[in-house]
Amino acid sequence: MKIEHFALNVEDPIEMAQWYTKHLGLKIVRQLKVAPFTAFLADDSGSVMIEIYRNPSDEIPPYQKMNPLLLHLAFVSESPELDKNSLLKGGATLETEDYLEDGSHIIMMRDPWGLAIQFCKRGKPMLSKRESK
Repeated sequence: MKIEHFALNVEDPIEMAQWYTKHLGLKIVRQLKVAPFTAFLADDSGSVMIEIYRNPSDEIPPYQKMNPLLLHLAFVSESPELDKNSLLKGGATLETEDYLEDGSHIIMMRDPWGLAIQFCKRGKPMLSKRESK
């Protein structure tokens, strides 16, 4: 099995999609301009997406109040310090910044809607690209 997408019920999917494309480089693959305003956002690999929408059939989680270790969206970052500074200017907030013994640099932030977003520069990559068969 391969992950296609991970979905989140959010307060403002239209603004959030714009912020994620502008500040994180995600690309909108599909977007509805009417309720529930679903947007599928792909990373630069073109193989993983997040889906965001505002679906009133269930509550929107209180992302701002949730411990980031409960739920966070993690990105690979080649320059965590530069990414942190850019995102702070874009409206994100800093939660934690850690340097691990293996050489990893991990930054936990929150987007403007309170969702925890993490930026990882691993001392040793955890995943390697596999050749297509």
